[in-house]
Amino acid sequence: MENMKKIQMVDLQSQYLKIKQELDKAIMDVVSSTQFINGPAVKIFADNLATYLNVTAVIPCANGTDALQIAMMALNLQPGDEVILPAFTYVATAEVIALLKLKPILVDVNPKTFLIDTNKIELAITAKTKAIVPVHLFGQCADMETIMSIAKKYNLFVIEDVAQAIGADYTFTDGSKMKAGTIGTIGCTSFFPSKNLGCMGDGGAMFTNDEQIAKRLKMMANHGQSIQYQHDEIGVNSRLDTIQAAILDIKLKHLDEYAKARNIVADFYDEAFKNHPNLLSPVRVKHSTHVFHQYTLQTCGINRDELRKYLAEQNIPSMVYYPIPLHFQKAYSTEQFKEGTLPITENLCKCVISLPISTEMNEEQLSYISSHVLKFCKEHTQEKSN
Repeated sequence: MENMKKIQMVDLQSQYLKIKQELDKAIMDVVSSTQFINGPAVKIFADNLATYLNVTAVIPCANGTDALQIAMMALNLQPGDEVILPAFTYVATAEVIALLKLKPILVDVNPKTFLIDTNKIELAITAKTKAIVPVHLFGQCADMETIMSIAKKYNLFVIEDVAQAIGADYTFTDGSKMKAGTIGTIGCTSFFPSKNLGCMGDGGAMFTNDEQIAKRLKMMANHGQSIQYQHDEIGVNSRLDTIQAAILDIKLKHLDEYAKARNIVADFYDEAFKNHPNLLSPVRVKHSTHVFHQYTLQTCGINRDELRKYLAEQNIPSMVYYPIPLHFQKAYSTEQFKEGTLPITENLCKCVISLPISTEMNEEQLSYISSHVLKFCKEHTQEKSN
């Protein structure tokens, strides 16, 4: 193992080297043009992504958090309006709700899939509820057919957070398919470098099949103006720069290939940890393909943090997404959501661990990682039984 390539959570350098010639040319073409803001590459990428997603409009912006905020602004959500979201998610999902003086309503998740528990959504709806934000966590879609049915019943907007699942396919009960992020009112994504479709800095986008909403999204992202120097509403300044758009347009051509590579890694881990008493592999839902932004195990009967420490000693990185529940965070702590009110989320934060997964991993690395995870489990289970 001495000559084994260094293991990283995401090997962006190897990914870059594989398509270096394409990327370098795309970057230098922008540099040569000097059209760094709203250059032609931005529209080209937006159009190509719209074609890939089979959606009417893609509106690029500066980052995924902005995408969520602009979406809520464009839908004219007002202070005091309630927005339902899963409790087990990254802070940005709740952050934009709070920033706009809306009220985040946390709903627990399914303990096996990590996705919002659709059986609990209706229980959280009140007269003030205006939107649902399903998060397609770790790479697969929430149960959008059920969510859209609930939204229709109560006349609610649906804003899909697809930052971790771009490229995933959702299959409806009638057999029809749609891409993640194109089913709800608006889809929002991030192009953070480690994402499945990532740039070399910050970036994000919103997508919709509603032309009027698309116009509002574009206006809100551009200082609230649809005509230059005419500001009809208060907006923000959020745009994807031209170099990042050019990079993303190259990577978009490889997105499905990246998903296949990630699934090969996930299949290897699945087989290695199959039916293990201390490890629960990610459960793949029937209604969605999985693009495996993360490969997240649940630990049982072993100490997750001790496992992480052991892996680090073997030069194996790992991450915990997410170590502290949203309702335990000082900024989002309320009387409504006290300790014990969201038990699945609280438990997941104690037991989940994400292993390295990227497009360029090889079998030697995967064998090394999985063998050490299994070794730790065996040794620490024996310790308990002795």
